[in-house]
Amino acid sequence: MKFFLDLLPSEWDFFDSEPEYRRKQVAEWIFKKRVFSFSLMTNLSLDLRKKLAENYQVKTLELIHEKQSIDGTKKFLWQLCDGHAIETVLIPATDSRGSSERLTLCVSTQVGCALGCHFCASGLLGFKRNLSCGEIVEQVLLSESIVKQRVSHIVFMGMGEPLLNYDQLIKSIRLISSSWGIGISPRKITISTSGIAPRIRKLALETLPFRLAVSLHATTDELRSKIMPINSKYPLSELIKSCEEFCSRRKQKITLEYILISGLNDRREDAERLARIATSLRAKVNLIPYNPIERLAWKSPDQKEQLSFFRWLKNKAVQVSIRKERGRDIDGACGQLRLRYLFERSKEPKGMLGEGLNSVGKPKESEEKEPSLR
Repeated sequence: MKFFLDLLPSEWDFFDSEPEYRRKQVAEWIFKKRVFSFSLMTNLSLDLRKKLAENYQVKTLELIHEKQSIDGTKKFLWQLCDGHAIETVLIPATDSRGSSERLTLCVSTQVGCALGCHFCASGLLGFKRNLSCGEIVEQVLLSESIVKQRVSHIVFMGMGEPLLNYDQLIKSIRLISSSWGIGISPRKITISTSGIAPRIRKLALETLPFRLAVSLHATTDELRSKIMPINSKYPLSELIKSCEEFCSRRKQKITLEYILISGLNDRREDAERLARIATSLRAKVNLIPYNPIERLAWKSPDQKEQLSFFRWLKNKAVQVSIRKERGRDIDGACGQLRLRYLFERSKEPKGMLGEGLNSVGKPKESEEKEPSLR
């Protein structure tokens, strides 16, 4: 049976006997009314509903667990049809008067991750598979259905490296942003990458006006390669050049994401190098205090140290912000809730996760593998 949301409406098969307007009717049921059963689409004929139900499935994700933080952040754990689990995070933002301004959904693109960044929970249990277009889009539809609110912004910063699932990523953005789909402006959609330079160049050729964020996290090849193995394949010089090409072709700014980890990348010389990179790219910098992961040893700088780093950049005329920490009380960092669920389900002792990790939470050298680009 095919998954309906893996296809664009132009690819939907109505068995050659139905008028063209049926596509619009079905799209309205799914994307506007959030109806996922063909049997409930009452303006379709009984015969068509039966044929569609026999050949297609609309909904495949099942909610396993939902957690809400005291700051309003919600985290959803979904089970896929093959038993794998993924996460989606819903992040509300409010203004000074306490009224809602935006509702951002952090969406996953892969089950696990192959990149093995040493500060991230998503890849601790390895890479399982890519998500399909439909599995990506369904995260948005079901999250909106649960909270009974419209998502205003999408960030592909959940589990996985989006650019290693390129075709399904772009297809899902078309469904999410189109007027006949979910209808979120592509200008409110951000793709975050750990630095897959050839794919950044490919992204530059796309016509959809989405945003790009690059997870930098270190300003020297030596340190970046230690904490982000992908840097050995695409070092800073190549990554920066691909970002320059992206900015030049698309005439838009990118954002440099920079996780602040105490004692690792939060010194003044780090800030000065980061300022030079940001200035050369005319990029914004988003500082992210590290969200601690139970089984890793990294820590976040204290508030005073965070502010010092911020001011060092500000004094260099860099456009910079500090991301407010969200969801720490609900395993807010990407991949944490999935890890906890998988260990509880397998009834393995918590120490099992430590196998393959050294004393500071880094994979053993024998386990550092670079992903292939298929």
